[in-house]
Amino acid sequence: MRKLAKLLLSIIIIFFFSCEDQGLIVKCPDCRTDEPKQTDLEIKLDSETFGTPVLIKVYEGNLEDSVLYSSINVSASSTTISVTMNKKYTVTATYHLNDNYYTAVDSATPRVRFEKDLCDNPCYFVYDRTIDLRLKYTK
Repeated sequence: MRKLAKLLLSIIIIFFFSCEDQGLIVKCPDCRTDEPKQTDLEIKLDSETFGTPVLIKVYEGNLEDSVLYSSINVSASSTTISVTMNKKYTVTATYHLNDNYYTAVDSATPRVRFEKDLCDNPCYFVYDRTIDLRLKYTK
């Protein structure tokens, strides 16, 4: 019985702290009164490369599907791109540092949730719309 309780507690902890925006915690200032059909996908880039162009490619679905949605060069630490709700997007960022190319990959499926009790007024909250393409390690 103790093992089962520990397992359930572990699963609950992992569930609550595994993702940045999982729709469980509503940020009332980010709520909207109308249901959105599109949202901005927030793409975080490595701040050390500020000023160096980074090639961003946004794919609909999985990367191996090769359905290119958009491609841009960015020279900032973050950017946004407008996407449709409830679709999976995979994003790659290709960095050119010290004569080497590094590619970071992440994906998100922006979703909407209706919240009627947690904020002052009933509203729609968009979650899972952040892509983290910051480099973790370069050598």
